[in-house]
Amino acid sequence: MDFILYNKNEKKNKIKLANKFNLITINYKEGVKQNTVNELIDIIDHNDSTYSPLALYFLIDNELVKDQTKINNLFDVLINDTNLDFEIKNLIIYKKALYKSNFVEENELINILNPIINKENLWKSHALYLLGEYFFSKGEKQKAKEFYNQILVLSNSNPDIKLKSQKRINRDLGE
Repeated sequence: MDFILYNKNEKKNKIKLANKFNLITINYKEGVKQNTVNELIDIIDHNDSTYSPLALYFLIDNELVKDQTKINNLFDVLINDTNLDFEIKNLIIYKKALYKSNFVEENELINILNPIINKENLWKSHALYLLGEYFFSKGEKQKAKEFYNQILVLSNSNPDIKLKSQKRINRDLGE
């Protein structure tokens, strides 16, 4: 009986959170940014596997929080505190790296992506490609080539990324 009541309560809470998210995003206006930011952060802090990531992406997509440290901390809440499916967690780690890739040093970017590149998962080829592109943009062609080559030998590499990697090697890295 307690399990049934718990389940009903969880379902009610999920519906409330869904309604709250929908109302916030539908009613979003430029003039009331801070209220929207506070409400979305509250949703993130609920550690809901569906609406917490959506709230963070809404903040980022609409550039409601400019402070990179704050965004980084919100990513960390999702990664460390929210009960997420393995591949969804890896996707969020990848998105964090993608978000930060324009303004971090290579060590920090690699550290962010380590949980993905050190295990077999759907996002490994994406992470390796991001690192390859990062180093290519910095003019570090040998490092870039190493990451592209790792994609080519992966057994479960994303076919589009594998093709892009091969093209990058052939066209820009002299093979």
